[in-house]
Amino acid sequence: MCQKYTQEELNKMDHRSKDDVICQMQERLDDLEHRYENLMEQIRLANQERFGRHTEKLEEITGQLSFFNEAEAFCDGQADEPSMGNVVETVIKPARKPKKKGQREENLKDFPQEVIPHDVSKEELDALFGEGNYKSMPDEVCWQLRFEPAKWIAEKHVIKVYVGTDGFHQDEFLRGDHPKTLYKGSIATPSLLAAIINSKYVNSNPLDRISREFQANGLCLSKQTMSNWTVWSSERYFSQVYELMKSIQLQAHVNQCDETPLEVIHDGRPAGSKSYMWVHLTGELSPVPKIVVYEYQKTRHSDHPKEYYKNFKGVLMTDGLEQYHKLAREQEGLINANCLAHARRHFTNAIKAMKDRSPEGIKASVAYKALLRIGTIYDLEGNLKNLSAEERLKERATSIKPLVEEYFAWIKEVFRQGIVLPKSETAKGIAYSLNQEEYLKVFLSDGEVPIDDSASERALRNFTIGRKNWMTINTVRGAQASAIIYSITETARANGLNVYYYIKYLLDEMIALADKEGNIEQSKLEPLMPWSKTLPSDCYSKRRN
Repeated sequence: MCQKYTQEELNKMDHRSKDDVICQMQERLDDLEHRYENLMEQIRLANQERFGRHTEKLEEITGQLSFFNEAEAFCDGQADEPSMGNVVETVIKPARKPKKKGQREENLKDFPQEVIPHDVSKEELDALFGEGNYKSMPDEVCWQLRFEPAKWIAEKHVIKVYVGTDGFHQDEFLRGDHPKTLYKGSIATPSLLAAIINSKYVNSNPLDRISREFQANGLCLSKQTMSNWTVWSSERYFSQVYELMKSIQLQAHVNQCDETPLEVIHDGRPAGSKSYMWVHLTGELSPVPKIVVYEYQKTRHSDHPKEYYKNFKGVLMTDGLEQYHKLAREQEGLINANCLAHARRHFTNAIKAMKDRSPEGIKASVAYKALLRIGTIYDLEGNLKNLSAEERLKERATSIKPLVEEYFAWIKEVFRQGIVLPKSETAKGIAYSLNQEEYLKVFLSDGEVPIDDSASERALRNFTIGRKNWMTINTVRGAQASAIIYSITETARANGLNVYYYIKYLLDEMIALADKEGNIEQSKLEPLMPWSKTLPSDCYSKRRN
């Protein structure tokens, strides 16, 4: 607390002492103003996060801000008054383009079709036209789409049994082959398990909701049973695919990594303890199979990426966590690259928190100027996605590298001037840029390295959506099973597969290929991987006849 002085004490002070008190008050007032501005920025950002649109595009952010002060934002005293002709022309809508004929039929052609005739009876025709005074014209066709709930078929497998009645094999039994099953004595089939996995891990439905949906259609399947099936399938079948995916992913020259928190209830720690789901994927721009690997860990400790990438040599694209920098320092052959989108995000948040400023004030801000520079870099980088790594590197050196160097020179000058409020979002963006400069420039020296780690965030998005629905995971075993299944479903999606049909096909094949211990040779697994070119067309289909 600041010391308080009475009127009498102030009167007794000499000028130098009073000057000291005034200087202390000014410093305290400055500090309070800084804290107030930071708090207001946080409140505006919280409101934006809750009610506003989530975007980092500069033109859309400024558009949102001007929505509340349209009169001021769009007022232009120099603009000409429109003529009557111009006003009328803008009111009269131009003629709409005619719809393409047959488009609906084209869209519905792959669905099962049922022809339903709507004829006119002979009596009605004769009554109107007279007997024989009419002929049939080309039919009119209209389309409708009918939905039918999922259906189940109970497969009754009849195993024939024979017994010898005479000869050398009298009283010996011979039976037909029993059907191979996912789990001994279970009613589960690849199609049923694929439907459950697709609903939970792709469409983010909790098992309780899936159970209720099944029950509404006449199938009593508890969430406990479905949970057992998913865990068992991950351990017995999918784990083999998962391990092969990991080994191939780590062979890529560029990998990307990120993590997100989750809560596991029974993990041997106090309630509410944070666990983490890590995601590892092949480089977004690398000419290798698209592979997404999830990994559950209790903590965010640097030992986890160190263990995972212990044999990796190449470039690892991440955010700015020190764990990754430490890994690059300690492991020979591993280079850490950082995400430019994280710097952009801080400046974007600063702009979003400026809704009480005029458009001119926003455009004069450091955050806006930073976003303009970063936006130009992103625009040029976006045009290079379809180039080879060599061509992309050459174009980056010509057009993007000078802009990056200018951005960092400008950021350093802004920091030197000290014109930005400490601890603000703008200050965070500047600090991130300066601290990570070395890592943010890695993409300029390697054409396979992306400009940011957005691919990792996209790979985690489906998991984070599901996390909002089911909130927690019950056990560590369940978290590990989820990591394995998410790895396969997200890799399937990344390779353009229909997850339901792919999981069904994968389980069908694995049941047939597994030996008595449930193991499958790697050479037999490789054709089943999500990026395999030999997968049946059903795995890519969006609809089924």
